[in-house]
Amino acid sequence: MGKTSDDLVLPRQFLRMCRRCLRLAKAADSSGLELSGAEMLTGTLALRRVLRRQVLADDESYVGVLLPPSVGSALANAALALDRRVTVNLNYSLSSDVLNACLAQCGIRHVLTSPRVMERFSLKLRAKLVFIEDLRRQMTWRDKLTAAAQTWLVPPVLLERMLGLTKIRPDNLLTVMFTSGSTGEPKGVMLSHRNVGTNLTAFNAVLRLQRSDVLLGVLPMFHAFGYTTTLWTALALEPKAVYHYTPLEARQIGTLCRRHGCTILIATPTFLRNYLRRCEPKELATLDMVIAGAERLPRELAEEFQRRFGVLPVEGYGTTELSPVVSTNVPPSRQRPGDFSNRPGTIGRPLSGISVKVVDRETGEDMPPGEPGILLVRGPNVMQGYLDRPDLTAEVLRDGWYATGDVATIDADGFIRIIGRVNRFSKLGGEMVPHVAVEDAIKAVLREDIDQIGVVVTAVPDSRRGERLVVLHEGLSMSPEEICRRLVEHGLPLLWIPSPDSFRHVEAIPVLGSGKLDLKRMKERAMEEFCSLA
Repeated sequence: MGKTSDDLVLPRQFLRMCRRCLRLAKAADSSGLELSGAEMLTGTLALRRVLRRQVLADDESYVGVLLPPSVGSALANAALALDRRVTVNLNYSLSSDVLNACLAQCGIRHVLTSPRVMERFSLKLRAKLVFIEDLRRQMTWRDKLTAAAQTWLVPPVLLERMLGLTKIRPDNLLTVMFTSGSTGEPKGVMLSHRNVGTNLTAFNAVLRLQRSDVLLGVLPMFHAFGYTTTLWTALALEPKAVYHYTPLEARQIGTLCRRHGCTILIATPTFLRNYLRRCEPKELATLDMVIAGAERLPRELAEEFQRRFGVLPVEGYGTTELSPVVSTNVPPSRQRPGDFSNRPGTIGRPLSGISVKVVDRETGEDMPPGEPGILLVRGPNVMQGYLDRPDLTAEVLRDGWYATGDVATIDADGFIRIIGRVNRFSKLGGEMVPHVAVEDAIKAVLREDIDQIGVVVTAVPDSRRGERLVVLHEGLSMSPEEICRRLVEHGLPLLWIPSPDSFRHVEAIPVLGSGKLDLKRMKERAMEEFCSLA
């Protein structure tokens, strides 16, 4: 049975879920704060009253949030949603200039944040900063009493009308999320209540989330994966969420997991590797489901994680423009009897309601099972478009299909395998050469961790062949000549092997604040190193 339009309005789902979980724990964080459903709703309603009275004008549609994963961040997002504002969670790892460009795009006048965040990142923003700590102090007894009465005494249907939530339509804008900018300046992705709501519902259905589940929330709210799966899972679904300010502090996260009995961890392979090295088995012993996204999950990492902690991580896939989850493998503990929904090396099968296909890069023709092509996605999770950029929207959205920019195959059983980004291929001698495959071969020769960024392959213009593969590295344990010789011995096609004079040492491989490779800066650096070839 499908969702009604009311069910797709996330603030209404949040209100109803809190009323069903009045006395049950719903959110906690590493500061020691823990709130029940009643306390979550009361705190959110009181915060909404203060924001309306002290901060936000009636015509202020977009509001910035600059907070790490925490109960305070969850309350801020929920309060803005209940007030029918468009929330813009800002990436505090970006520079002030980039953040100010994001603020200008949305016309943001106020940013909800904390003094500790501003001190930690030394940001200078062209908007009025509103500190969450100050808002708490500005709450009057009337705010608290009114919010408590609304939580405990007012019927949900009536409260929804009082708050104006019945005026929200599923296609109304819920949030603007700025992309990481790995290939250029960040773009504002417009996501509606329907986009995020249907994605959350499908994610919930395939993973069979339960009231007894406790989600360990380490991904930032400015990350689409974090926004949908670790923020709104706690706000609109049954699981409790436990937040920590940064995914990098493995020991604190291990302690938090053990204290609250966390059953679900959603993270990136980079973070899993950190936990593997720094967490004790007993600290993560309660985990029942671990899903990795945003990067490729090496099989060796998954198997080592399972040996140490007793749970096998599975891989999922998504993009900000897709709200974000497209597909996931399903852990054995969450599969239905007779089901087979986990195929290592793939990103799983699409969620319910989502269609995928691969097409030829040049002709746009549909490719048969097992043949590589550009991955296209269609469904209710596809974004409304890029904010004020119809030109960029038209480049990726055609007839309802979103072009991901990833090269993939889909097998006969519907499992998707990502081969690489389309802008990480070079056409040499009529053949498409994947940069990632060449990187992996070089790292195998050097016996380095494939998932660590220390060697990257890109391409620069070449007067004879059109393009030339080049290698940027932070240091090699053998000469480029020896590496090339061993690549030949390993059977790498000669066309794929960079020449010895195409290796360059750089002080640091450029990466984004999210830990992903900064493709734009990497290309610029390669051009700087090999400028005579341009």
